[in-house]
Amino acid sequence: MTAKEIRQAFLNFFEQKQHHIVPSAPIVVKNDPTLMFTNAGMNQFKDLFLGEAAIKYSRVADTQRCLRVSGKHNDLEEVGIDTYHHTMFEMLGNWSFGDYFKKDAIAWSWELFTEVYKIPKEKLYVTYFEGDEKEGLEKDQEAYDLWKQYVDESHILPGNKKDNFWEMGDTGPCGPCSEIHVDCRTDEEKALVNGATLVNADHPQVIEIWNNVFMQFNRLKDGSLQSLPAKHVDTGMGFERLVRVLQEKTSNYDTDVFQPMIQFIAEKSQIKYGTDEKTDIAMRVMADHIRAISFVIADGQLPSNNKAGYVIRRILRRAVRYAYTFLNFKEPFLNQLVPLLAEQFNGVFDELISQQDFVQKVVLEEEVSFLRTLSTGIQRFERYQAANNLVEGNFAFELSDTFGFPIDLTELMAREKGWSVDLAGYEQALQKQKDDSRAATAIDTSDWIIVNADDQSEFVGYDDLEIETEILKYRKVKAKGKEQYQIVLRQTPFYAESGGQVGDTGRLEDHSRQFWVDITDTKKENGLTVHFTDLLPDNLEGKFWAVVDEDKRILTEDNHSATHLLHAALKQVLGKHVNQKGSLVNPDYLRFDFSHFAKVTDEELAQIEVIVNQKIRQNIKLKEQRNVPYQDAIESGVTALFGEKYGDFVRMITFDDHFSKELCGGTHVKATGQIGSFKIISESAVAAGVRRIEAITADKAEQYFLYQRKELGHLKALLNGSKDLSASVQALLDENAKLKKEIEKSTLERVGALKHEIVHHVRGINGVNLIVRHIDLQSADAIKNLAFSLKDMIDNLFLVFTTEIEGKPGITVMLSDDLVKKGMNASNIVRELGKEIQGGGGGQPFYATAGGKNPAGLTAVLEKAEGFIPG
Repeated sequence: MTAKEIRQAFLNFFEQKQHHIVPSAPIVVKNDPTLMFTNAGMNQFKDLFLGEAAIKYSRVADTQRCLRVSGKHNDLEEVGIDTYHHTMFEMLGNWSFGDYFKKDAIAWSWELFTEVYKIPKEKLYVTYFEGDEKEGLEKDQEAYDLWKQYVDESHILPGNKKDNFWEMGDTGPCGPCSEIHVDCRTDEEKALVNGATLVNADHPQVIEIWNNVFMQFNRLKDGSLQSLPAKHVDTGMGFERLVRVLQEKTSNYDTDVFQPMIQFIAEKSQIKYGTDEKTDIAMRVMADHIRAISFVIADGQLPSNNKAGYVIRRILRRAVRYAYTFLNFKEPFLNQLVPLLAEQFNGVFDELISQQDFVQKVVLEEEVSFLRTLSTGIQRFERYQAANNLVEGNFAFELSDTFGFPIDLTELMAREKGWSVDLAGYEQALQKQKDDSRAATAIDTSDWIIVNADDQSEFVGYDDLEIETEILKYRKVKAKGKEQYQIVLRQTPFYAESGGQVGDTGRLEDHSRQFWVDITDTKKENGLTVHFTDLLPDNLEGKFWAVVDEDKRILTEDNHSATHLLHAALKQVLGKHVNQKGSLVNPDYLRFDFSHFAKVTDEELAQIEVIVNQKIRQNIKLKEQRNVPYQDAIESGVTALFGEKYGDFVRMITFDDHFSKELCGGTHVKATGQIGSFKIISESAVAAGVRRIEAITADKAEQYFLYQRKELGHLKALLNGSKDLSASVQALLDENAKLKKEIEKSTLERVGALKHEIVHHVRGINGVNLIVRHIDLQSADAIKNLAFSLKDMIDNLFLVFTTEIEGKPGITVMLSDDLVKKGMNASNIVRELGKEIQGGGGGQPFYATAGGKNPAGLTAVLEKAEGFIPG
């Protein structure tokens, strides 16, 4: 079976078992502060396990894109080294939300493996939870008894809490699990060692491929277990491992999931795969990493220097480092794998083929940038002087952290010079960075305290900005030393930060309306609306008025609706290729990122502004449609954003059926006239193929125009009320240019006079011609010209000038080539002299400059200069 056939067989099997097939959630997590990436199939269903959302389908199956490169589940350093770890992988899953439990889950997993996939029963081992006395958890006798119906008892093995009790983190849904392992060894190997002894022993050919998690508990902050409202089944099966087993390969990388890319890399590098372990690892790393990189970018996360963007940049740079070091790819190559990957997932995850050009361009630009950085790092290493032939740990860490060098590359370059690396010092520096990062982002979250029991909270903020409500639950959170509370309301008018729109603020008033607490922010967590406050109300059980800050909401809506008009205008002016790549909408301004491969010209920006303002003046009424079937919305021509998770029913926002129609959960103006006016204030590049427009609307736009009018009036006054400002300013510029030329001419004449004067005051010391003096010139270029002129005139020259330009002290050092050859270095000299003026500098061995803060030190500079002449 091919990989595509294997995947489809899984989905078909569970569809026949009355499971609803759902699409993969985006790999980038947007509404869960505990996760950056989807790292397990259950992530998108966490709110269902906790009883915080309504269950639409009690049985579900899917294939979920997952990424494990950070946090508790971090496989990055094993990727490419072994045969079965990956950054991005597919998790095939079947789910029961309060429907079937252990009996059906076990029966169906066995049926699929042995009857559909035809895996020989004697190859399979199953495990069950043996219990844990400390936790007060009993052996999972039910799972054991169920397995006995299908499996010989010698192939049913107990597992400890580490292996057979699944938890997604320190807190959250969890429960005992039952795994299926397959023994892929040869008959000869099996005869020598019993496969049962190799289960969960990290043997590369005895691997877990199915995990039935019986979700029964919620782990609280104090470590205790609380029963969930209902029992669920959470199944995870590693697709890449399954393909390996069914295609009878010894490595995931030998299957048709990875081989097309590996063979393409081998062909382009002219290195055969399977001939050398180092080059094999490099090819596996590249074939694996491009999957994670491409899907994360397609889901809307661009490489950057923080959070999720930094993680993906790190993965990309790891791939490029391996290609550079072991496959001799000195030019960008990784991006060439994107079309191959997109075609491979055509019909499975179509978002990649839809954005192929964009993703490839982003990868290319990242490669170009990193290869430049890598080259700079190599030059830095070449200049490094190792004391006692030992590369300091801090320097090795700097190469890793700043220039992307893996420690093994630093060790390789060190060995070529006969040096070694202080690995203990490197590890210490690395650990310090991890500890500092962990401390900076640590959030201490208490358990929820229930006030009024209810299944879920309801958002009513599209229609109301003030309602009567109750508190369902609350908890305390502490981050960066600040304590706050999070509150969940039965009904809330507060919009939670999502889709680029900031969360609402406002007040939670007691029923008498005499006392209140301020709501400082509103965010989503697993679909739950969470309100942030610095204080709690005195009586939590009473009725409350939830009141949104109306002024802030209205201004935010102005900017949000303007982004929809802007998006449509961009498509009209620049082309249909334009797609939203990110946005920020708050009361003060809007920021809109979009795919486009060139700078937007001033003429295009003006045209876009005109279109948006025309739509505002037309006062187009908002057409809002809620609970529209997703497929119906797509067929109507609506704009949907890549990387967003849409349910079966969606909300459509339309301003003119023929202009702007988007899927959106945010809040909007009732008619475009409310926006008032629209003004673009900047256009810039964000990343390869991504541009950014920032704009203002409503009162901020009015303030902008008033300020511009005031500035124009001030300028007119300065120009004596000139009616033609452009001509008056041009006349001033022409006059200024003329005066500059006259000053330059005067300065050149002065430099010429100084040059001839200085030549007569050269002192000879130990064969060196010394010039040391303070120069009263107010032009750095003039001083440089003077120094170079003297170098051409005088042999064995050692020149030190001090200057003071506009109150700032400066030093210039010039050396003749003969003195440089004898070991003198202008850059070293100027750095030492710079200490006298509380500054620093550098340059070339023959010419260097320095600046500082202390003009009083210039006298000491002149006094010290002679001391640098060799005795």
